[in-house]
Amino acid sequence: MSDGAVLHVKGRVLVGPEEVRDELWVIGGRVSYDRPAGARDVRTVEGWALPGLVDAHCHVGLDRHGAVPADVAERQALADRDAGALLLRDAGSPSDTRWVDDREDLPKIIRAGRHIARTRRYIRNYAWEVEPEDLPAYVAREARRGDGWVKLVGDWIDRDLGDLSACWPRGAVEAAIAEAHRLGARVTAHCFAEDSLRDLVEAGIDCVEHATGLTDDLIPLFASRGVAIVPTLVNIATFPDLAAGGEAKFPRWSAHLRRLHARRYDTVRDAHDAGIPVYVGTDAGGTLPHGLVAAEVAELVTAGIPPLTALSAATWSARAWLGRPALHEGAPADLVVYERDPRADVRVLGAPARVVVNGRVVG
Repeated sequence: MSDGAVLHVKGRVLVGPEEVRDELWVIGGRVSYDRPAGARDVRTVEGWALPGLVDAHCHVGLDRHGAVPADVAERQALADRDAGALLLRDAGSPSDTRWVDDREDLPKIIRAGRHIARTRRYIRNYAWEVEPEDLPAYVAREARRGDGWVKLVGDWIDRDLGDLSACWPRGAVEAAIAEAHRLGARVTAHCFAEDSLRDLVEAGIDCVEHATGLTDDLIPLFASRGVAIVPTLVNIATFPDLAAGGEAKFPRWSAHLRRLHARRYDTVRDAHDAGIPVYVGTDAGGTLPHGLVAAEVAELVTAGIPPLTALSAATWSARAWLGRPALHEGAPADLVVYERDPRADVRVLGAPARVVVNGRVVG
């Protein structure tokens, strides 16, 4: 399309879960519901249109070994884009991906800076590894570098215990979260197990990643504080293989992972039923490939979340939570078009017919 071209999207435009329009127009890369007068260079796309999908937990610029070159990060972002994920919350990366912001054909990224972990308590080459007394200073640093988020590693295997355990004392997380909030950033944390969760939530954390350790006594606390979770079920599916690989050296840790995996769907369903906000994230970019957003939505449905709610967790409600527009008048025209209604069957998300970024059809 030329810079003066107009894109006409018609069929069923899903502005919200219940709000459906017959058409929208893309003028100058922005959404409009007013037909432009005298438009000549018009391209028409037909189908069921959704706002660009959200992957609220991924890692552009990261693989299993650490930071990757820009060409690899580009391929990761393109894989997400082609799957319809046009808004990414990058939940920790050592790579500088600011160059993506200058690309009109790539997804928009909300960065959480680099992970902050306890010394020797996370994956090598991923995080700043610090001790509790330095945590607030590193949180301040990443709050200034990121796009309104900071990512902590809340728990990890303690090799002396042979199991998952909390990484930070209560006072350290209280000071760190207060500092992030002072600087206008929200805080999230990687948490697989149970014992870090109460301190983090009572200290004021905004979100917990994975949250496999949610228990019946903790769910009301999350709900009352409005703490969101991003379950990353496509990643939790790898727990049995991880457990098998660590069985000989860390049998207690392996057994713990298996228990967390076995109850994963119950955990997510119970969280949703209690009113905890649940959003879609894949954890792509460490060991998982990018482009798994549709699979994660399907996993939420398998867990027992209603299909429309699961769809919203990757579209309307996710964008509102992250402070980014959906298909509102004047919003950037980031949208995905499908041949069938994704509200009727979320598996439709796995086959985008057209992907539109900044008003341009790119896939």
